[in-house]
Amino acid sequence: MVPHLVTALTGPINELEQRVLDSTPAIERWFRLEWMEHTPPFYSAVDIRNAGFKLAPVDTSLYPGGWNNLTEDMLPLAVQAAQAAIEKICPEARNLLVIPENHSLNTFYLANVARLVRIFHMAGLNVRVGSIDPAIKSPKKIELPNGESVCLEPVVRTKRRLGLKHFDPCTILLNNDLSAGTPGILEDLHEQYLLPPLHAGWTVRRKSNHLHSYEEISKRFGKLLGIDPWLINPMYSRAADVSITGGQGIDVLTSHVDALLTRVRRKYKEYGINEKPFVVVKTDDGSTGMGVLTVRDAKEIEALARRAQARAAETEEGRAPQDLIVQEGVLTNERVHNGVAEPVVYMMDRYVVGGFYRVHAERNPDENLNLPGASFVPLAFSESAHLPQPGAKPGASAPNRFYMYGVIGRLAMVAASYELEATDPDAEVYE
Repeated sequence: MVPHLVTALTGPINELEQRVLDSTPAIERWFRLEWMEHTPPFYSAVDIRNAGFKLAPVDTSLYPGGWNNLTEDMLPLAVQAAQAAIEKICPEARNLLVIPENHSLNTFYLANVARLVRIFHMAGLNVRVGSIDPAIKSPKKIELPNGESVCLEPVVRTKRRLGLKHFDPCTILLNNDLSAGTPGILEDLHEQYLLPPLHAGWTVRRKSNHLHSYEEISKRFGKLLGIDPWLINPMYSRAADVSITGGQGIDVLTSHVDALLTRVRRKYKEYGINEKPFVVVKTDDGSTGMGVLTVRDAKEIEALARRAQARAAETEEGRAPQDLIVQEGVLTNERVHNGVAEPVVYMMDRYVVGGFYRVHAERNPDENLNLPGASFVPLAFSESAHLPQPGAKPGASAPNRFYMYGVIGRLAMVAASYELEATDPDAEVYE
């Protein structure tokens, strides 16, 4: 199930939320059956946008950072989920090695690593942090602003195993999304569990695969609830071989943007929504090179391309053609401290363990919030247990609004499990 957390939305429950809350028993049974057939990602975080009329995931991370943004109150949930996850994979586990990203001096990121170490230590494991950064040649202790510290140790690779000096782990937890490529030191490990698997990294992973899986799941889930899948699914298309700076494939991108905006307009008209549709353009492979573009009119693509080409000519930094995703933009109507906000749901194994709000005071409801200047506001547990008092009127207790965020987060997690199965290089193929 989903923890009872406070959300920023305090207005009336809308039709979609009500449908989700009323269908809890059917939803939980649906998830139970899915997890009998499929393996959830080891951990994940999902960015969600709630437009009021539509509630959808816009990004799914399989190597989530930001664990330090979860409150202390949420730690017991994470510890329980960590125990369940490890028990399933390696019941006799004793030692766990965490491998962080290589920009090892970023203290905000390292506070996230320290939180992961603490969660798994509380789950009953010996936990050490092993760096694959060639610059780390001896143990390096880094003091963090919150008073904690992280000790980065150089990894030791033998023919078949990866560990540290005098430390042989049976399980290795990657907190590095491999967007710079798969390091050879992580390949061909024997009798050690590497979590998540290498094909979950951006060297192999593609957003289009995830969005395709999510689209299929939203259709099945929509049928279960008797709703239009569009209400929980951002439409998308994929534009191949585009270089905005090199002027290649601009017409292809423009036609994808135009076609998707037309589809979104049709949906808005069907539901009587008086908002201006927009799409988001981003790379398919998770590289951060281009950033995320918000586009409200297909004509903007040519203007964007001209500006990008002029900048590239000055800096001589033209980018090779890339596959781009054009994704339906979802507004957010959540506010925290007068800043535009979006909830981020954290999961480990099949469980929602908490979340926080990403808030950006200088962005609009139709813009990307995952940018410098964003702040993170922890979600708190609801103060009352929200159990109806004997003799209280029906509906007197407030519903768990966060429940629906947990449902959408878990749908994205099911999609990720399908995606990983489909891209598993070691999967058995049945003719």
